[in-house]
Parts: sequence; structure tokens; C-alpha cells
Amino acid sequence: MIQTILDNALAGELPSHEDAIQLANFDDTRTLADTAQILRDRGFNNVITFSKKVFIPLTHLCRDVCHYCTFAQVPRKLKSPYMSMEEILEVARHGQAMGCKEALFTLGEKPELRYKAAREALADMGYETTTAYLRAAAEAVFKETGLLPHLNPGNLSPEELQDLKSVSPSMGIMLESTSDRLCEKGMPHYGSPDKIPSVRLETLVNAGIAQVPFTTGILIGIGETRLERVESLLAIRDIHLQYGHIQEIIVQNFRAKAETKMVNAPEPDLNELLWTIAIARIIFGAQMSIQAPPNLSPGVLPQIVHAGINDWGGVSPVTPDFVNPEAPWPQLDDLVRETAAAGKYLTERLTVYPAYAQNLSQWVHSDLHERILDMIDTQGMPRIDDWCPGDVDTPPPVEVMTAIMDAPTHVSADITDIISRVRAGESLQENEIVRLFEVRGDDFTAVTQAADQLRREVNKDTVSFVVNRNINYTNICYFKCQFCAFSKGKLAENLRGRPYDLDDEEITRRVKEAWARGATEVCMQGGIHPEYTGDTYAHILKTVKAAAPDMHIHAFSPLEVWQGAATLEMELVPYLQMLKDAGLSTLPGTAAEILDDEVRAVICADKINTDQWLEVMQAAHSVGFKTTATIMYGHVERIEHWARHLIRVRDLQKITGGFTEFVPLPFVHMEAPMYLKGKARKGPTFREAILMHAVARLALHGQIDNIQASWVKMGHEGVKGCLNAGCNDLGGTLMNESISRAAGTQHGQETSSEEMRRIVRSLNRNPRQRSTTYGEINKEREQSGLNAGELIEIINTPARKYERKRPSASLVRNDLIDAVDISGG
Repeated sequence: MIQTILDNALAGELPSHEDAIQLANFDDTRTLADTAQILRDRGFNNVITFSKKVFIPLTHLCRDVCHYCTFAQVPRKLKSPYMSMEEILEVARHGQAMGCKEALFTLGEKPELRYKAAREALADMGYETTTAYLRAAAEAVFKETGLLPHLNPGNLSPEELQDLKSVSPSMGIMLESTSDRLCEKGMPHYGSPDKIPSVRLETLVNAGIAQVPFTTGILIGIGETRLERVESLLAIRDIHLQYGHIQEIIVQNFRAKAETKMVNAPEPDLNELLWTIAIARIIFGAQMSIQAPPNLSPGVLPQIVHAGINDWGGVSPVTPDFVNPEAPWPQLDDLVRETAAAGKYLTERLTVYPAYAQNLSQWVHSDLHERILDMIDTQGMPRIDDWCPGDVDTPPPVEVMTAIMDAPTHVSADITDIISRVRAGESLQENEIVRLFEVRGDDFTAVTQAADQLRREVNKDTVSFVVNRNINYTNICYFKCQFCAFSKGKLAENLRGRPYDLDDEEITRRVKEAWARGATEVCMQGGIHPEYTGDTYAHILKTVKAAAPDMHIHAFSPLEVWQGAATLEMELVPYLQMLKDAGLSTLPGTAAEILDDEVRAVICADKINTDQWLEVMQAAHSVGFKTTATIMYGHVERIEHWARHLIRVRDLQKITGGFTEFVPLPFVHMEAPMYLKGKARKGPTFREAILMHAVARLALHGQIDNIQASWVKMGHEGVKGCLNAGCNDLGGTLMNESISRAAGTQHGQETSSEEMRRIVRSLNRNPRQRSTTYGEINKEREQSGLNAGELIEIINTPARKYERKRPSASLVRNDLIDAVDISGG
């Protein structure tokens, strides 16, 4: 019967109450832990998390008298009933300086109901209740330091929870136990009205109603039975299944403390702790976070990991554990080492867990959204370095650059299997690609090295680039993409700089100069000017060909093609043929952003949708055009959107074979409207950027041979990391780069042919100047590029003031479904 319960748990079925109670009588901890490990790995892979916190004991006064507690004190033993606001901020500032992200407020429960000293102290500070002072303190810490408060004030009413929610993204209360027996005379909770189980369960319900991400758990070894532990866990699960707000379950082992009534009480042994952790994992399943404090069990942390935890809780480099002062926090280096000894990778999390950080609109007060979005990556985990796309002041993190080259020692079996499937020529499914994007630690190393091995097999040690010039012919655009800082509105609106619309003379000058400097390609894109028609694009092509007949024209995104065809009331194929006849050579695969309409509805709702982008590309390939494909990532999307994007590109490539390369374009946030409005993350982390290139190599293997890194966004040092993780191409020298620079990148507007070669040779690779379609170029073009002189400063022809000839309603737009908030902002 027990084995059936465990088998069902492994099949994804949570044990019923009856089944869980049967487990209370099962003594085989090893069997339970074996099941728990498998479940934990399904939910959290090879990752164990912790929160780097600073501990703020707001007050040691408490109206309860738990018999095991040394945190609670009486007024005569305290210098002051409460920490002052300046004392609180001083601790928080120290935590901020040490890299903490959480401010854990711990305090006794409603001391003003018991102590006159508490009431007087609150009155002197201008507060009626401890909860009101807590709110003010949390708000001050958040505003001054940016640390995220996590509040543990005890039992709370619905009104108190709503009030505190505006200054704290998460809160918690330890249920400890649902056993009323522990509140009887002679038991540890006797005389503590706030430890009555029904009262604490009511707070859990109130938190669910208030939609507060909540922490709770049980305290073991205080006189409860195993059955009572199981009943306590089931009571928590019942509430969580109704509201979905419990983000972690803490299994805390009792430690006997001097000067308490339980000083001589026996502590639970290691087997009891491991048994309870395993039971908690089985009762809650793969997705719930199960935590055990590492400072309470020194020397046995690998065993605790093997029992099914995925989290160590808060660990402070600044303050002691005021609840368990006899148990110092482990040094983080030691925690990393002991976690690794269990075959796991230790990384940080925020006080608000990833699933809730990814859904801020439901779970977190709007006043906190902007800060949290600034702190998280695509998975809702904290950014642990300062690197951002386009930032020249912060180099790529050494830890990631090193991890790419390290020898992995503990690679997850499923990652090894996925890599084997790629090498066998199989197409990965969405869930497998998602799994590749999740990797950390040795799994990250394994994925990046597998991608680079494929790169060596397909592209050898050659790294290619093209000498080209970007010509953005206008920055006037009537679309309202939320990520774009390049486009301008009407001249009268004068948004973010002067609108321009290049005349033929300036286009001609730039093309001739590019040819003289060794360019083989001009890359041409622009805003969607409301006065442009399909004939405008054909005219631009003819202007270029008149200036340099042999110049390869790589121009017009699918959006421009769609709009041009629509203005002439032409089908896509004949319009593309018209552009081909006018001199168009290939098309850039921009305007793809994220090929998923759930995301596009948020970031570019009036732009062409996913199917339309793919339709343009399929039509272009049918006419004989080669095109690139891109992804713009790191803003509001999730990793499953990345996976779907890759699959959609791959599936079209299987049909047409028309994509020459895949180009990841990390979101540059600095001037992007949706970031400035507090609605987006600040681009991918460096780890994510490396993974995008590596996973693209794996997911597109056998279909698209060339993976390109954008030096404009990644920087010269950043692209070196990409070249060691599956990339084989550095794109174009550009000469003029306007769009990314408008968004805030500071990596310049040209990387010369000579500098491209230097970057490649620094990695002991072979540079190769190529044509747009990866063919050879002649020596004259190559030498002209190496001898290129200084660029003449560009002149952006001021846009004339215009009155729209067509009403706004007739402009070509695609109105997607009403924008859905998937970023949490």
C-alpha cells in the first residue's frame, strides 16, 4: 500500500489525506527520501536556492510565552522596546552594501496588548500599533535601500495584510503545529494565545484572500507526534490548494536553548528531520519549495538535500539569526561547497519566489513592481550581477565566462539526454528547449559546451563577418512598439529628438562612402512613415543601385514588406518580386521580436502578428530571397516564449530552407518606453544571453548553420563569450548604428574590419570576411575595408512637416487581442 502511494506521488498525484496519514506510520526514511529526491529534481532540477538577507528584529517584546523561545524578552531586559527608525535603516544600509536583497523583519506578536512600555513607546513615535510601525519601517527600508521587506509579524487581519502588502512583496507566519494539545498546560504553547492553531490557520486563509505570497511551516521536536506533523502539513496544503499563495514550507527542527523551560527537552535527531522533510515533499509534490534552515543542522547539509529540500531559506552575511542566536549562519562559501557535495548548484532567490515574481499583477502591490522587475531575470530569479546589454561600464561577469569553459562534474541526466537527442538529429520539443533555458551550474556548462562542439563540427574554427553599412532612412513611425526608442511621431510632437527622412542625395552619399570603405552590403530599415507606400521602398532600392550597382541590398523587415504591399493593394509574392526587380537582394528577419502573440499583444499590439511575420518570410523564400531570423528578448516574456519562437523559426526553415542565420538581439532597456514606464525587465542577464545563443545552436541544429552575436548589444567582450558557446558569426561592421544606440547602448556604431579580425584572433579562431549570404568576397573589397578612412559625419535630412493624406483609420495596422499583462508590471 505504501509503495502504491509513493508510485502515485511520482506519477504527479498528491497523496489524499488518508494516504498521507498512512505515511505517518512508515518508518523507512531512505525510501521516502528516494521518492522525495525525484520529486524535488522534477520541480527544481539541480538548483538549491537561498535568500541573501539582513535580519531586522523590530522588537523583542511579545505577548506570547512559548516555552522554547529566547527571542521574546521582557521590557526590563531591553534598552528600548523597539528599534529606532535610524537603527533599522543603518542595518538595512549595511545589508545593501553587502549585496543583500531581502530585509527580514522579525518581531514579537502584538506586544502592546501586554506591555505598557510598548504602548508608550509606540505613542512616543506616533503609532498606535506595532503593525503600523512595522509598515512605516518596511516602507523606509524599501525606499532608501531597495531591499525587499519580508514581514513576519504574527497573526494578521485581512485589513492589516492589505495594508502591509503595499510595502512588502511577501510575508509569513510559522504554523508550527495544528495540535491543540500543544496549547494545554505543561506544553510549549500554553499561555500563548497567538499559537492556537485555529488562529494561525485563519491568518493563512486571510493571506490567501489578500493574495500575499506567503511562507509558513512546521516546528518539529516540541512534543508533537509524526501524525500531528502530517496533519499540520495537510492543513497548510488544503489552504494552499484553495488560494495558491503558499510559496514555501519550512521544516524547522527544535533546538533547546538556555534560560527556557525546554532547556532540557530532547532535540529531534537527524532521522526525524530527514523523515519530515521527505514527507513534506511527498505531500506537497514537485513544485512546492521545501526549506530547512542550514544553521540548525551543521555538518549534515548534504543529507538534508538528499531528503528533498530545494531551499536553505534566508542566510545573512551581516546579522545573526536572532531567533536561534546559538546557531550562526554558515559562510556562503561553505554553503556553496556543501550544496555542491550533494550534487546541486547554489544560487540566490528573492524573498518573493519566482512564480509570484513572474505574475506581479496578481500577487504583488503595484508600488513594488518596478523595483522587482529591475531585480529579476526571465525566470523570476534575481539578477546577481550588474551587466546589461549595451552597458560599456560593466564587463561580463567572470563567473559566467569561466563557467562556459569549466569541466562539469554533476550534469543532470535529462540534460545529457536532450543533448544526445540533438546530436542524433532529433527535433527538440518545447518542454525540452525550455529545460535547456533553465540550466544553471554544471548543467549550464554542459549546454554551452555542447553548443560549441556543434559549432566546431559545423563551422570549424572560422568566425565570419560582413563589411556593411546601416542606413536607417527615416525614424518617423506611426506604430507604437513599447520597446522602441528609435521611432518618432509627427514633427509637431518632437518626441525623443528630431524626426528625419533621408533624401536621395544623403542616401546616395552614404552608399558611395560605404562602397569606398569596402562595404559589400547596405542594411536598410526604418520607421513606418505614414506617407510611405510600397513604391517608396522600390524608389529607395533604385537610388542605392544607381549609386553603387554592385552593392548588395539587405533591406526591409517583414513589417515594411507587409505595409508596402498593403498600400499598393498587392499580394505579398508579386510585391516581393517587384522589390527584387528594383534591386533588393535579401531581407533582414527583424520585427520578429518574440514570435508569440501573447507577448506581441503587450509589446507591439498594432504590429504584424506571428502568423503574418512567418507568412512574409515564407513568401520571400518562395520568391528566391534569403533572409535572416532574429529574436528580441529580455523584456516581458518568459522562457517558454523563447522556446516557441525557436520552434516556429525552425519549422518554417524545414519547409523553405531560406534562413541564412539566427540572430539573438538582447533587449536594450535604457531608453525603451516600456522600461521607463516600469513595465519591463532591464534586458537579459549575461547568463541568459549566452544561453540564447547556445540553445539556438542546439534547437536549430541541422536547419540553420549560422548563429550570430550582436556586438552592438553584447559588446566586444560579451561576444567572445558567445563565440565560446555556439556562435560562429559577428554580423556586420555597420558603420552607422542608430536603432540600438537610440535605445541606450554605448558600444559604438562601428566595429572595423580590422577590429573584427582582432576579436576573432584573440580566441585563436580564423576570421573570414563574407558576403551577406555567406559566400566569398573579392580581395579588392577586403583590402578596401582594411584601408577604410574615417567616416564623414552623417546628415539626417530633417523631416518636412506633413499632413497625413490618409486618415489614421486607413493606416496599415494589426490590432491584436487586448494587451495582456504577462510581465507582472
